[in-house]
Amino acid sequence: MTIGEVNSLSHDEFVAAFGWIFEDSPWVAAQARALRPFADRSALHSAMVREVEGATRETQLALLRAHPDLGARARMSDASIGEQTGAGLDRMSAADFERLHAMNTRYREKFGFPFLFAVKGSTVADILGALERRIAAAPEAEFQEALTQVYRIASFRLQDAVTGD
Repeated sequence: MTIGEVNSLSHDEFVAAFGWIFEDSPWVAAQARALRPFADRSALHSAMVREVEGATRETQLALLRAHPDLGARARMSDASIGEQTGAGLDRMSAADFERLHAMNTRYREKFGFPFLFAVKGSTVADILGALERRIAAAPEAEFQEALTQVYRIASFRLQDAVTGD
């Protein structure tokens, strides 16, 4: 879909087309649509980020919690499945799977939301290393880092959904 086509979508069409960009949080697309017209894909992404940034802390936390644990092999959106498969999380060794599961549990217990990492272009080793480093972070710093990762994930998803600028 081109940016011109994006700008011409009705509210319902826009939410149907982009409600999945921020995992199980179609409200982001619904609110960002009001900021049309978008000059390009980057402007669309910025509008969506602006909506998340302007949301309450509780709403932001719900958005973070809507994401699945990496490598969990549980309920995931098609987008998450594709992203995790691309990073090799579906082909981890048993030892790496157990390590990831244990660290995911520690992370979630400490921060109250799943470990979020834009996995596109990363390896299992990259992901495990980032998780190990970030589990030591202060809660507020990690909350902001998790949002940053969500914005990166959304950017990657928009690259796949909107062609050209």
